[in-house]
Amino acid sequence: METEHDELPLRHGCDDLWTWNRWERSQEVKLYGNTFRTAHFHPNWSSGTAGVRGTRVLNNGRYFWELRLSQRIFGTSMMFGVGTRKARLHADSFTNLLGEDDHGWGLSHKGLLWHAGRWYHYTKPFRENEATTIGILFDGIAGTLTYYKDSKCLGVAFRGLNEVKDALYPVVCSTAAKTEMTLESMKRDFVNLQDRCRAVIVKKIKSESDLDKLKVPSRIKNYLGEAITIVDSTQPFKSVNKDSSNAFRLF
Repeated sequence: METEHDELPLRHGCDDLWTWNRWERSQEVKLYGNTFRTAHFHPNWSSGTAGVRGTRVLNNGRYFWELRLSQRIFGTSMMFGVGTRKARLHADSFTNLLGEDDHGWGLSHKGLLWHAGRWYHYTKPFRENEATTIGILFDGIAGTLTYYKDSKCLGVAFRGLNEVKDALYPVVCSTAAKTEMTLESMKRDFVNLQDRCRAVIVKKIKSESDLDKLKVPSRIKNYLGEAITIVDSTQPFKSVNKDSSNAFRLF
């Protein structure tokens, strides 16, 4: 069920910093931009399904991100959701790759939810060849995954994700040639007041050398450094090897 939603979730959270993983993708996915936030699928022609995994580990937190889909929306399946490292990122056939097994949870542009090889009607099919923005809210505390389409909440899609033991990551895939998905508006919730304070401080720190200049205890410096490492891992020069009855219950 589509409902009007005036405010996107986690607007009082902090900006999140992650990108598409250059080492965990199909060879049919090319990454562009200074921080590799644009995934371009099948640059020449398509003979199968290509996917890419994000660098963000989602478990036990609350995260929201948006995907801007280019106007080339067509084909067998363009999908967005979450998956473990066991989820395939390439197939030599046109298939609903994300959710083909127990390792993925995805929504296709046909309006279908996929998990464990089963599909479920969730929303209307997307209009072909019309650009759109998809929002994804992962709540690792409640164990839910909720989708938004052009700022409208579509309702809870999946439940039980808090029971998944393997690390979960954002995943997108497409069967259609020359299609693009770009990461935008990434947010995360604060874990506690300490985390909120760290986010404010880190905004003023440009590099690890700036961190070394701070006259603070080593424990605090190490805590701040964890966030700096996350920021740096997105840089291209770094070598980093509302409820709905349509919710898909996982367990």
